[in-house]
Amino acid sequence: MAVRSKPKGEDKAAKLRKQYPNSTIDVWPLDMASYDSIQAFTARAEKELVRLDIAILNAGLARGVFKTVPSTGHEETMQVNYLSTMLLAILLLPLLKNKSPVGSPGRLTIVTSMLSLTAKFANKNEIPLLKSFDDEKIFDRFDMYPTSKFLGQFFIWKLTDSVSADDVVMNLVEPGFVKGTELQRDVPFAVRVVLDLFKAATARSVKTGVSTYLDAAIAQESSHGSVLMNWEIIPYPSLLYTEDGKKIMERLWKETLEELSFVDVNSILKSL
Repeated sequence: MAVRSKPKGEDKAAKLRKQYPNSTIDVWPLDMASYDSIQAFTARAEKELVRLDIAILNAGLARGVFKTVPSTGHEETMQVNYLSTMLLAILLLPLLKNKSPVGSPGRLTIVTSMLSLTAKFANKNEIPLLKSFDDEKIFDRFDMYPTSKFLGQFFIWKLTDSVSADDVVMNLVEPGFVKGTELQRDVPFAVRVVLDLFKAATARSVKTGVSTYLDAAIAQESSHGSVLMNWEIIPYPSLLYTEDGKKIMERLWKETLEELSFVDVNSILKSL
């Protein structure tokens, strides 16, 4: 279990160990707002894990106010949901390729949101694109979350070209609105009240939400590069299929690899 708060993680792990006494559950610190923490986490996985079959990247943040990460200078929602998640995905790909059993590809599932269909993405024509998200004048507290997930869909579409499904099956999953999460904990109080009421009335149970993760990570054999929702492969948002969308994808890809060049992501992708 990768957790930002070690005490909270150990508390959850203790409950799982009691429920499943024959299991081994380790709690590793991972702060998705920190590039250093991500590199330390993957270095530990490289050193300590003999085998790695599946990774599910579930971290998500919905901020109600503009805030930047001091160590990177980037807006926090975009940092956690997009930049850091894509870095973690790239760093895990060689491990999933090399540490999964022969003849059985590793599985990398990244949690997305089809709220991306509602994304305004008003700055999509800004050059440079990534840097524009760090401008408070562009920040839209209702749009940053869906747009951050939208960018992840652009990047994974392109990243699939560098990864063989024989080595790692990589996909995106939309679990739906699920009870028991604290995704909205940082939004304004009034908005949180409305969302909590809506969640109580309409959201899926944790068990149902988890089943979408398991379906994507284990059951969907032919889902490489796909988006999964309601246990089925669905289309990406329509913009990605257009000429304008492809141009945005290429700019985003180039800028993201440049942002992450401190770990030589180009060499990692070539090794795949």
